[in-house]
Amino acid sequence: MNRLATLLGADRPVLLDGGMGTLLQDSGLEDGAPGELWNLENPAAVRAAHAAYAEAGAQLLTTNTFGGTRPRLDMHGLGDRLGEVNRTAAQIARSVADEHGLLVAGDLGPTGELLSPLGTMTPEEAQALFAEQLAALVEGGIDLVLVETLSDLGEADAALAAAREVAPDLPVVVTMSFDTNVRTMMGVRPGDAVTHLAAAGADAVGANCGRGPAEMEIIASQLVQARPDGLLLVAQSNAGLPQVVGDHFEYDATPGDLAAHASRLAGLGIDLVGGCCGSTPTHIAAIRDALAPA
Repeated sequence: MNRLATLLGADRPVLLDGGMGTLLQDSGLEDGAPGELWNLENPAAVRAAHAAYAEAGAQLLTTNTFGGTRPRLDMHGLGDRLGEVNRTAAQIARSVADEHGLLVAGDLGPTGELLSPLGTMTPEEAQALFAEQLAALVEGGIDLVLVETLSDLGEADAALAAAREVAPDLPVVVTMSFDTNVRTMMGVRPGDAVTHLAAAGADAVGANCGRGPAEMEIIASQLVQARPDGLLLVAQSNAGLPQVVGDHFEYDATPGDLAAHASRLAGLGIDLVGGCCGSTPTHIAAIRDALAPA
C-alpha cells in the first residue's frame, strides 16, 4: 500500500497549500532576503501564513524551508544555523497543523549546486546535504517529505536516498519543474520523471512551479499517462506568470482561474492539487470551493 495514500485517507483530490515566498514578500520580506530567516526573526508572520492556508482549506502545510540546505543558507550567512532554521520551521507549521487537524510536509528544495559531470557535487555529497536538512525537519515533527522544484533526476535520487537514511517511515513526494518546452532545465520529460521516480521509491510524483495553468494541464496529462499502479500524482501551478505592475510583480492568474484549473486537474486524475509562486490563501480557498462535492 502506498504510504502517502494510507496517511491521506480515501478522499481525492487532496488540497495542498500555495506559495510561501511570494506571500512572505507581500508581508514585508525584502526582495532577495531569505524567507527561511523569518522562521527565526519573524515567526509570527510565518505562522500567520500557515494559518491563512489552513483556514482556506489546505489539508497539508509545507514548511518554510525551500532554501534550507547548507549551500543555500550559506549564501546568506545562515549555514551555521541550519538545524535551528529547519527545526523551527517544522515546529511553526506543526503548531498550526495541530490546531486544524492537518499534516505537515517537510520541504526540501534544490541544493543550488550542480551534480557532476555538469558540476562538482557528487551524489553522496547531495545526499548528505539533504539528510542534514531533513534530520532537523524530522526533529520538528513533520509527517512527510516534499522534495520540490527539481530539474535533475540525480538530485531527486539523492533526496530519496536521504529520506531512506533519515526518515525511512515517512512518505516522500517529489515534484519537478517542467518549464522548458515541457521539460525540466535538464531535459527531463514528465513521463520519464514518473517512471524513474516511482521505481526509485517515491510515494507521489508530480510538477510544480512552471509557466502557468495551461501548460501544467499538458504536463499533468503526461504524468497520468505514465502513472504505474499505486503511485499518487501532484500538480502545483504558479498563479500564471509574473507581470510588472508599478514597482512590483503580480501574477496574472486569478483565484477563479486556478479554481477552474484545479477542477480540470481533478478530472485528469491528479491526486494532490495546490498552488505555487504567486498563489495565495484566496487562490486556495477558491480551489477548495471548486473541488467541494456538489
